[in-house]
Amino acid sequence: MRKTLIIGANGKIGRQLCEKAQAAGEPVVAMIRSTEQQSWFHERSIPTVLGDLEGEMRQAFYGCDQAVFVAGSGPNTGPDKTLTIDLHGAMRTAELAAEFGLSRVIQVSSIRSETPLAGPAAMRPYFAAKKAADLCLAESGLRHVIVKPGRLTNEGGSGKLTQNADDSDEMQVSRANVAEFLLGLIKAREIGGRHRKAPIFTLFDGDTPVSGLLNATTTAD
Repeated sequence: MRKTLIIGANGKIGRQLCEKAQAAGEPVVAMIRSTEQQSWFHERSIPTVLGDLEGEMRQAFYGCDQAVFVAGSGPNTGPDKTLTIDLHGAMRTAELAAEFGLSRVIQVSSIRSETPLAGPAAMRPYFAAKKAADLCLAESGLRHVIVKPGRLTNEGGSGKLTQNADDSDEMQVSRANVAEFLLGLIKAREIGGRHRKAPIFTLFDGDTPVSGLLNATTTAD
């Protein structure tokens, strides 16, 4: 069945992605940690499933054909949550995606993940976790896509992006534009690759429509 599991659905990007998918008629299921988080999704007729990146989450994968990992521990937590959510949560997602035979994993990372020590000291554990998670996914053999947004903002979405930081204002990107791009990826099931051949998108606010970025992509398994 064509259905996408959104992991991290209750986050700022996750909620916008679920709303956009619902409006577009794209079947998704939002993985949430507790029933207390259900009301926002149920008010919008978005299906939910209980799953915890630090606990039981296996049941969330039933009936899904791909997954989007857009979870994050958030700016107010310590390195312990960074390890269990941003790194180990991503690793568990890859393991379960392989076990359930999902066709693809879309993983949201960060532009700073390639060089964690170049970032601000407080953010280095986060960037290091993202780098390790990206490497684990690349070595998993799963078909996947990695998305690396710039500095996230809460500005309204234009639906236009660039992969070139020179064309971006302060290397930033709105969460709304990231959600729009992820929706485009969800629909474009032909985009993906295995190991180091998988597509990696860096995202900044720009002038190119989402469809333009996706149509210019070539992939190979």
